[in-house]
Amino acid sequence: MKRRPTSLAVRLTVSIGAVITLVLLSFGWMVERSINHHFIQQDIDELNAVRQALEHTLALLPSNNPQEAIQATFANVIVGHYNAQYRISTSTGTVLYATPGSDLEKFAKTTPPVMQINSDTVSIWKDNGTTFRGVVLPITTNNPLITNDFTLAIATEINFHLHYLESFQHYLRIITAIACMVAILATWLVVYQGHAPIRRISREIEKINSEQLHIRLNAEAVPAELTELAKSFNKMLDRLEGVFKRLSDFSGDIAHELRTPITNLRTQTEVALSQARSSGQYQEILYSNLEEYNRMARMISDMLFLAQADNKLLKPELVNIDLQAEVHTLFDYFEVLAEERGVNLELAGEHTCITGDRLMLRRALSNLLSNAIRYTPHGKTIMVRLIKNTATDTLKICVQNPGAVIPEKHLPYLFERFYRTDSSRQRIGEGAGLGLAITKSIIEAHGGSIAVISNEAMTSFEISLPDNAAPVATKSNGSDI
Repeated sequence: MKRRPTSLAVRLTVSIGAVITLVLLSFGWMVERSINHHFIQQDIDELNAVRQALEHTLALLPSNNPQEAIQATFANVIVGHYNAQYRISTSTGTVLYATPGSDLEKFAKTTPPVMQINSDTVSIWKDNGTTFRGVVLPITTNNPLITNDFTLAIATEINFHLHYLESFQHYLRIITAIACMVAILATWLVVYQGHAPIRRISREIEKINSEQLHIRLNAEAVPAELTELAKSFNKMLDRLEGVFKRLSDFSGDIAHELRTPITNLRTQTEVALSQARSSGQYQEILYSNLEEYNRMARMISDMLFLAQADNKLLKPELVNIDLQAEVHTLFDYFEVLAEERGVNLELAGEHTCITGDRLMLRRALSNLLSNAIRYTPHGKTIMVRLIKNTATDTLKICVQNPGAVIPEKHLPYLFERFYRTDSSRQRIGEGAGLGLAITKSIIEAHGGSIAVISNEAMTSFEISLPDNAAPVATKSNGSDI
């Protein structure tokens, strides 16, 4: 089973919530680092203060002081620095003084000496559960009475700082979690409210059915992001409304086209059965019925042909065709009809061959010629032109006739099935309006296109086909229309 895509509300809520969470965590991390850096700098300042005090004391210390006096002097140096611990030893390893409480001997032996106290040189170590930050420094005094160099191990207790940071991290996590949940909830509410126009459009769309295709969405009443959607939907409704209207018109046409032959068949049969008839009379009635059957058969055949075209089932049987010969064959076929209408048929263009399905192309040209004869005024000429374009390797067939101008608004729809330029006009003897749709299907099956141009001078149907004929034309295989 295919998994349903995640909703837009969930996607936006998760995405925005993740961004907000990342921002809050980054902000908390920056605050934590800032506080930690402040504590480190505070410890460094204290270590530097103790160092300066000890160096000053060593510079003033007389060499003949007894040990007890030295101990008292150094003990008073760090008065006010309650967290400071230090150990002073000579270059020979003799401890001059060490603050009571912590043992800095191991720290002094394992930590390499540095020349300055800063964030890069301080070290952290633990002793009896207490954490210190400190350094080991070599000290050279300017006191002329003291010739020894000293090593100073100095440290300050940072348990309070660490406990504060730990507590801060704990509360920061809680605050961040609460802030994230509030932000995600607020985001969901905002996204849900932001999707209100989409839900409103959905409710309006639900009201539309086959009887209300005239309803349109107000593109100016929706947010800018949905304007294109509303316009596209309205265009789709325009197309659907047009299709439904043409289908409705076609249903009326088909009902009329079928009703007429069926009524004729029933009437003639009832008349034939009303009294005894001679064999000749029965034969005449059967011939009349056969004409009606043929009329219905052509209509059904046209509908089946278009159904094949819709499903891409038209497979042209390609042969080499002499177009001039085919057009002359069609002229011969329509000669009687053209004479009845007082219309002339002419062909212009060079000798041209093309590869295609002979019967399909003959049917397409036949539809165009029959339309041209029907709408050409008495005494006018229908012109068929064959134009070969070597630059684009295409062949153009133009069927041109003078007559009434087709309004421009109808031109894009002429090749749609069931379309009529005059919906009030009944088709009597004109078929069901499928001829141009069939012509278009045939041309497209051959990889070509068809267009129509109509002006005061003439109406021209222009077929464009790929010029893919073999060098030598084959003989026409018949004159079937």
